[in-house]
Amino acid sequence: MTHTSFTMQEHISLADKNWFNTGGSARYFCEPETPEEFALALAFAQENKLSLHLLGLGANLLVSDAGCNGLVIRPHNKTIAITQQGAEEATVTAGAGAVMDDLITFCLDHKLCGLEELSGIPGTVGGSVFINIHYFQFFLSDFLVSARVIDTKTGELIPVTKEWFNFGYDYSTLHKREHLLFDATFKLRPASEIEAAYAKGRNVEIIRHRRQRYPYQGTCGSFFRNFHENEVTITSNGRKMIFIAYYLDKLGIKGELAVGGAIVSHQHANMIVNRGTATSQDIVTLGRTMQELVLKNFGILPQPECQLLGFESYPFLQK
Repeated sequence: MTHTSFTMQEHISLADKNWFNTGGSARYFCEPETPEEFALALAFAQENKLSLHLLGLGANLLVSDAGCNGLVIRPHNKTIAITQQGAEEATVTAGAGAVMDDLITFCLDHKLCGLEELSGIPGTVGGSVFINIHYFQFFLSDFLVSARVIDTKTGELIPVTKEWFNFGYDYSTLHKREHLLFDATFKLRPASEIEAAYAKGRNVEIIRHRRQRYPYQGTCGSFFRNFHENEVTITSNGRKMIFIAYYLDKLGIKGELAVGGAIVSHQHANMIVNRGTATSQDIVTLGRTMQELVLKNFGILPQPECQLLGFESYPFLQK
């Protein structure tokens, strides 16, 4: 199926398209760039009664070893442009397929500050808006002002406001899978030469810090989400201990607990790393083992926050 430069591919490996470097193939795969190409892809999925799956950089994804029997869409619209330039505020619009670090570099090169606080978090604009990426107190939703989304049923391109997304911790309306992001517009602060240079330095330092603190290959980043306050009873300094790494650290599994080619990172207890030979099943089994250990020792059950693709049934322990 071909329309101009748009091609629907079959039986495409996904193992080289996610950071774990595991998983099987997609039955169908395409990389639409224009709203018309997105509409064609969605119509193809409907006509063939295919399940629909989105893929960005695959930095927060675990793909089943059996692959995916539906259609995997990887947005290819990567345009980044200044859409409004004022003395106090500017806006930049970026396509869903643009890489976040490229967007941040573009902004800094044009002396526009703010997004550098999210430097070094791997992902595309589409995936980052989907999950509302965050680092310490900064969330991507702090900067987003508007966007255009595509209705997965009709293929219609719809302008939406920030409020439409109903952003939360690791959450946006996009989780309902009824729409997919086409592009997003962010507000930035115009800066002087000195301020821009400082922001660039901060960008470099944040990335250096992240590389030192976290594994940067063969992982999906934080594997389990932090707990909600109502899920835990342990307190520290009068506050509920919601951080999953606190419990995993106490188990002494860092750099030790392993299943097949998958191991708990020596750098961070909440990160699983593919040592080079892991299967997705190794990662699932290791994740379940970590769940069992936390449940046995602390009476609480951690839940994965990485996205799952191609699993016929939920592979982890549930309450």
